[in-house]
Amino acid sequence: MASVLSLNIGRITPTEHATPGETGIDKRPVPGPVAVTAPGPKGVGGSGLAGDRIRDLRHHGGDDQAVYAYAAEDLDAWAAELGRELRPGMFGENLTTVGLDVTGALIGERWRVGPQVVLEVTTARIPCRTFAGWLGEKRWVRRFTERGVPGSYLRVIVPGEIRAGDGIEVLHRPDHDVTVGVAFRALTTDRDLLPRLLAARALHPEALAQAEKGEPIVLDGP
Repeated sequence: MASVLSLNIGRITPTEHATPGETGIDKRPVPGPVAVTAPGPKGVGGSGLAGDRIRDLRHHGGDDQAVYAYAAEDLDAWAAELGRELRPGMFGENLTTVGLDVTGALIGERWRVGPQVVLEVTTARIPCRTFAGWLGEKRWVRRFTERGVPGSYLRVIVPGEIRAGDGIEVLHRPDHDVTVGVAFRALTTDRDLLPRLLAARALHPEALAQAEKGEPIVLDGP
């Protein structure tokens, strides 16, 4: 059964790789329970997890990026390639999952996490220079993009509390074939896929706008 291997909360730390000079990417495991709610519109609302700090509200947080999930299996694969330990939360994820194909999740797919919370998959995570600076790996934005296992942002459909170890149940899979992986490729490296994203109406509004214009996202960072 899929589950939350680690529940991770961010703190604000200094950085020279982000315009505000600070970042909340440094997320650390906590046992919970942690309250999960829709935080409000982007630019105003931060994280969907109580106590999780987000510094740059222009690009992070808000209802459509309330929670970020990354698969432990993919984190382990990166650790093996980089030859270093990558603890849960190291990629800035709130939920380090196990037994769940996050890249293969459909846009609009809904997960029940624990007994209460329901989350909806909205889009793929796009790497940036803050992420690259935090990890300190050369050509990280390009390498992360080429690998194509970005993790998923989620919106909160039903609020509640979650804990480390909670089970994850897929409640609903929409009737289209636009996965997180497809959305990521369309938005970054394969603009020919952009029209395909229009079938996924639950897609993050900014990503949907890119698809409608036929313009991929310009990556920020080496």
